[in-house]
Amino acid sequence: MTPLNVRLATLANVPALETLIQASARGLREGYSAEQVEAALGNALGVDRQLIRDETYFLAEAGTEIVGCGGWSKRKTLFGADHGPVKDDAWLDPATDAARIRAFFVHPTWARRGIGTQLLYACEMAAAAAGFSRLELAATLPGFPLYRERGYQEFEWLQVPLPNGLTLPVVRMRKTLTRS
Repeated sequence: MTPLNVRLATLANVPALETLIQASARGLREGYSAEQVEAALGNALGVDRQLIRDETYFLAEAGTEIVGCGGWSKRKTLFGADHGPVKDDAWLDPATDAARIRAFFVHPTWARRGIGTQLLYACEMAAAAAGFSRLELAATLPGFPLYRERGYQEFEWLQVPLPNGLTLPVVRMRKTLTRS
């Protein structure tokens, strides 16, 4: 297997990330219709440049190819792209709030190879280093098994409204980080 390099994304990576996210959403859409995915792209599913500016968004590279991405946030927004349906850039308090795990995507040809796990680990370590002891996310249906396998517990199902009148089911999940 090609060795992976996990690093922080930069704004220069946005075009490649947008291409990756579209391929991932379309190719790994278990549980969603093509219509739901197309309506969600750029809205509920897409690049949130605030994560990149905050230096909390990672990408995984195999050689020069970006094969996965995902991040964490110290802001209140739980999910969504730059122009997502629920955007709140207020800061979270590590003493009382859970950091957010956000916007995980893996290219379909690289799926099920541990890329999501590596990105999630990088996010968890960075959030812990920033003082957070709890994490929260809104999992897409294709991503739900990854988070469950990594110790996240579901606590609420949401229906995210989409521009075409459809909804996108997501699962809110949380995890408490253990101190080592």
